[in-house]
Amino acid sequence: MDKSLSPLSKLFLVLIFFILYAPIFFLILYSFNSGGKMFGFEGFTLDWYKELFSDTRLLIIVLNTLVVALLSALIATIIGVGGALGIHYMRKRSTKNTLLSLNNVLIVSPDVIIGASFLILFTVSGYKLGFYSVLLSHIAFSVPIVVLMVLPKLTEMSPTLVDVARDLGANSWDVLTKVILPYLSPGIMAGFFMALTYSLDDFAVTFFVTGNGFSTLSVEIYSLARRGVSLNINALSTLLFFFTVILVVVYYFITQRQKPAGMGVRK
Repeated sequence: MDKSLSPLSKLFLVLIFFILYAPIFFLILYSFNSGGKMFGFEGFTLDWYKELFSDTRLLIIVLNTLVVALLSALIATIIGVGGALGIHYMRKRSTKNTLLSLNNVLIVSPDVIIGASFLILFTVSGYKLGFYSVLLSHIAFSVPIVVLMVLPKLTEMSPTLVDVARDLGANSWDVLTKVILPYLSPGIMAGFFMALTYSLDDFAVTFFVTGNGFSTLSVEIYSLARRGVSLNINALSTLLFFFTVILVVVYYFITQRQKPAGMGVRK
């Protein structure tokens, strides 16, 4: 039975969304301010966006960020799916619970601790900080997220699906690629997009492990903001916000297409 929200609940929701989105829309508005300041809107201009797109160094950093995010999300998804399958089909319950606990520890651990740990690891091993150190770090903190996205789908899957496939003559590879992975596809896509957004947004871990002239957008925006307020930061943040919105919309349509026909129809 559908119960409508009370006026007080609606007011509370409006207040929460206003607090969350008002600073973002304020930032977007002033990315078009011809006055060059974060107060006193003087007029509409696209100069800050033109300045942004004429900055070759910043465009390279954008490309670096996208490459790291896509590669880390893809590799983390492959490893995470394998890890989820291994944990789910593990027979010893104690070992299974231990691995799940270790997986969850990485998620709840502060980013500063993870970043400092990777910095110590790379420094002690003599590994140069740069593209690969950032990529490896992003893969490491994204894998547990993918595991958590995939495991619930594995738990929901009926064991009879695998049994029926084997009775029909399917080998282990066919069962994996034609039964298990298609069933897990919503969880796999959710894990991929979560890993992608975590990589794009990450600052703390990346700040510790970047070096040798390599940088990502989060670190670059931080360094630009420390030098003083410039509205090209607003322009860059605005583009990042809309890129994230597009990712969310794409993920929504993908999940809607994967739902069985008539799933949302109720009598």
